[in-house]
Amino acid sequence: MQSALRKALSEIHKSQIMKCRALYAKRLAKLTNHKFKIMFNSEVYKSRREALKSLLKEGVAVFMGNVDSPMNYPGNTLHFRQDSSFLYFFGLDMPGLVGIIDFNEGKDYIFGDDIDIDDIIWMGPQPSMKENAAKVGVENTLPVKDLSGFIEKARISGRKIHFLPLYRGETKISFQEFSGIGIADQPKNLSVELIKAVVSLRNIKDNFEIEELEKAAAIGYLMHVTSMKMAKPGILEREIAGTIEGIALAHGAMTSFPVILSQNGETLHNHDHSQILQKGRLMVTDAGAETMMHYASDFTRTIPVGGKFSQKQKEIYQIVLNANNTATAAIKPGVTYQSIHLLAAKVIATGLKEIGLMTGNVDEAVKAGAHAMFFPHGLGHMLGLDVHDMESLGENYVGYDEEVTRIQQFGTAYLRLGRRLQPGFVLTNEPGIYFIPALINLWKNEGKFKEFINYNKVEEYIGFGGIRLEDNILVTDNGCRLIGKRIPISVEEIEETMTD
Repeated sequence: MQSALRKALSEIHKSQIMKCRALYAKRLAKLTNHKFKIMFNSEVYKSRREALKSLLKEGVAVFMGNVDSPMNYPGNTLHFRQDSSFLYFFGLDMPGLVGIIDFNEGKDYIFGDDIDIDDIIWMGPQPSMKENAAKVGVENTLPVKDLSGFIEKARISGRKIHFLPLYRGETKISFQEFSGIGIADQPKNLSVELIKAVVSLRNIKDNFEIEELEKAAAIGYLMHVTSMKMAKPGILEREIAGTIEGIALAHGAMTSFPVILSQNGETLHNHDHSQILQKGRLMVTDAGAETMMHYASDFTRTIPVGGKFSQKQKEIYQIVLNANNTATAAIKPGVTYQSIHLLAAKVIATGLKEIGLMTGNVDEAVKAGAHAMFFPHGLGHMLGLDVHDMESLGENYVGYDEEVTRIQQFGTAYLRLGRRLQPGFVLTNEPGIYFIPALINLWKNEGKFKEFINYNKVEEYIGFGGIRLEDNILVTDNGCRLIGKRIPISVEEIEETMTD
């Protein structure tokens, strides 16, 4: 009986997914022009390197490409992912390359080796390194063995070796071998000038990048609507997580980060997908796609298993949605995202006060940080070639600057983006409310924020879970706009989508 029921449910899910795919296939095909690009034209990369040369005038910049990384033995590698800054300036999505920009001479180089007969047998014919370099407007190519001599010559001539933070063990070892800078000394020798210059360029997305971000958003839309339609009682979380990851793969993409999907949404980054969905519980899905050119989307929706919110769930959900919409309305050039985060926090605190979970003066509660028991993270982050764009370069360089520094207070300290917004920034807007039993018990036992938090009322919500709503946003000249069609977000839209 149970087997027959599951089979029937499976057929229903397949039908719903196919309907969903048919609805959005035309939109996705239009965005991708019926084919996938794997790189921009050479002038894009040349202009990016020229822009960097206008910011730095002296020395040699080294951009380390990534290499294949073994999964469990050398011949079985993890999926290759190129370094994002290498992709931005040099565009070649293949392992074993190093890009060089010589600021003194105004020349660009790619160090890489041509393939041999063994590679051809396993992979088929491949373009030469010179042919590949020409695709990104680089005329100078050299084998990897010549890299040490090139760097040594630059050092002897008194020029600075600029490099970005290295985050992979094999890259650190390789850099040590040809540069002579030991692994332990690499953090002390980073080029802050190069980091700031790269951030200033990558923070502003051009029209080519925005088109790719739109493609990632279109795939993300399909992933989330499918998740909504599959969220029926009795279904394993992993069935939904696996299906939406497959949607990304089927569209020539990959997930931009491991799928977060759980009924225990009070755990912010919950990658456990082992539970069976239960009617009436809330399911958080935080997922996005990464296109073949590695531009990312990152959306979150929270839905009621079975398709109908309870009154209690609607009340909390609407507060989060109000915070999301208020933040979006406030996004425009010249405003700090830190101030918008605090604005969203006040909307959340106001809503929680109206239903009796918080008390006292809202402004004072947010200033003290009492709201963070319910909203213990930042409002959003930069989005682009990385889902947390340029996080490897350092959050304080990307999301903050000399004007706006991080607020060192629980919850707000996790805000990844605080700086003043500029046209061309692409960011996420993701407020949330969570009822985390361990945090509630800790603060209650410490007597923390008793003047702002009604702990007796809050304890009635233990087991509620969490709600997060996330959109992707482009800052425009006069305000902002959503990247991609907005995924169903109102109570009515979600319930209609889930029962359609």
